[in-house]
Amino acid sequence: MKILFPYFRRYWLTVLAAGLSVAAATLTALWIPRLLQSVLNALTANHQHQLIQYGVQLTTVGILGVIFGILAVFFAAKVTQGVTNDLRADLYAQIQSFSYANINQFSAGSLVVRLVNDMNQVMNLVMNGITQIVRVPFLFAGSLVLGVLTIPRLWWIFPLAMALMILLAWLVFSQMGKLFTSYQEKIDVINNKAKEALQGIRVIKSFNQEEAESHRFEERSADLNQLNLRIGNLFVTSYPVFMVVAYAAVALALLLVGKDILAHPQEVTAISTFITYLMQMIFAIMIAGMLLTMMSRGLVALERISEVLVTKPALTFSPDAPAEALDGSVEFEHVSFAYPDQADRLVLKDITFKIQPGEMIGLVGATGAGKTTLAQLIPRLFDPTEGTVKVGGRDLREVNEQSLRRTVSFVLQRATLFSGTIKDNLRQGKADATLREMQLAARLARADEFITQFNDEYNHQIEERSANLSGGQKQRLSLARGLIAQPKILILDDTTSALDAESEKIVQEALEHELGATTTIIIAEKIMSVVNADRIFVLDNGRIQAQGTHTELLQTSPLYKEIYDTQVAHAQNFH
Repeated sequence: MKILFPYFRRYWLTVLAAGLSVAAATLTALWIPRLLQSVLNALTANHQHQLIQYGVQLTTVGILGVIFGILAVFFAAKVTQGVTNDLRADLYAQIQSFSYANINQFSAGSLVVRLVNDMNQVMNLVMNGITQIVRVPFLFAGSLVLGVLTIPRLWWIFPLAMALMILLAWLVFSQMGKLFTSYQEKIDVINNKAKEALQGIRVIKSFNQEEAESHRFEERSADLNQLNLRIGNLFVTSYPVFMVVAYAAVALALLLVGKDILAHPQEVTAISTFITYLMQMIFAIMIAGMLLTMMSRGLVALERISEVLVTKPALTFSPDAPAEALDGSVEFEHVSFAYPDQADRLVLKDITFKIQPGEMIGLVGATGAGKTTLAQLIPRLFDPTEGTVKVGGRDLREVNEQSLRRTVSFVLQRATLFSGTIKDNLRQGKADATLREMQLAARLARADEFITQFNDEYNHQIEERSANLSGGQKQRLSLARGLIAQPKILILDDTTSALDAESEKIVQEALEHELGATTTIIIAEKIMSVVNADRIFVLDNGRIQAQGTHTELLQTSPLYKEIYDTQVAHAQNFH
């Protein structure tokens, strides 16, 4: 809970107002039975003046109770929305600050569940906490004291009912806590499964797996349904048991008062007040049990959110690093790298090279050779396990983040676009990009061919997960987004793989002629994509086995020649 305290401090006046309103509403609820008793006493004594006086007081207290109740809900809701909104914003900002290693640690699906589902549980926790934590103690203590004062000789009924109710509440709600924890875990499983299935709907339909996926989802849904039924059955059976105890206590009080009514005639008007306080105390215990159960559920969610908030980003930039202009040189000095969750397995091993500004470099090798991993170290998506990576002659650990982002642009193999306009997506590469700059970048990426066919051109809406664009169109827009800021270093991770051969050739020629001053690093599965590069690095098992031009490597690198011959033979057989 301590993670919420800083957020509550921001709204301390509203929290205070909510607490006072809840206390006032509870006090009116406690005082109304006493006034009702006074009204009954005046009525039986035929005291008209007192009857009117107590009647006015009862009406006034009732109206005040309604007003304070409304204010309590209003202030509690205001605090709840403010606290959870701030917490959600901080959680999202924390996720945005995470490195790739942190995202992999939690998984994207789990982070989405924490951001949405767990936050809803925290919202319920805060709302119920504010309204009930003040109300329950006041209601319990007040009804106990006032009930005993109403008919002192029956004081023992209160502790007897209290003991039975606390025992029953403990038996019921101790099970509820475990069930709600299990419920939260099963919700996570279903959310992750639904998200995975929707994201991979094309694969599911391609392999005709709709029925199998539906069956798997139904199995998980059935588990959750069974758990819901257990929770529901527990509620259904527990409530009548609680009521039996409550009404048994009421019946006992009525029996004892009726038995001795001649000896204690004043208890005729007091019995209804006594019963009201008895029921208020019993309900206070029931509410306390339910509150503890809901809090245990909310605390599980809060713990999961706290886990994200206290996790430090695996990679940080120095806040004191000065902003500076970096040139397009790249240097690796004895660099080795292992992913955090596989620290004993080096993906890159003792790599050393230097790239001059304006060079075009190709990275080729078999799948898993380390090409993409090597490229990810240049924009500092990861830090090397050993060695140093330099851009513009500066160690990346000493470089200002904004300076590095302005210098390096990484266009991923899997083109990810966001819902919004084409203009919005292009401006992710440069926030203040003009229409002219967008048109230039789109022309270089050959994206202008389809953009100009839309009536609204750059204001054309891209649907969720860019469902209204083809794979090639998405790659071209992604490439245009990387080009728009005219970076000093451009990394293309198999970016043209979804383009046809002619379009790929035109894009490469445009990049070669228009971006001559830009250092270009092309990761390619097809050697034909990098034959014109100034140098080609051949990676194998995390090491640079050879480097040189296409012609040189055909003569000096058996691995390169083998890859080339295989691809040429495959192309000839295909045609």
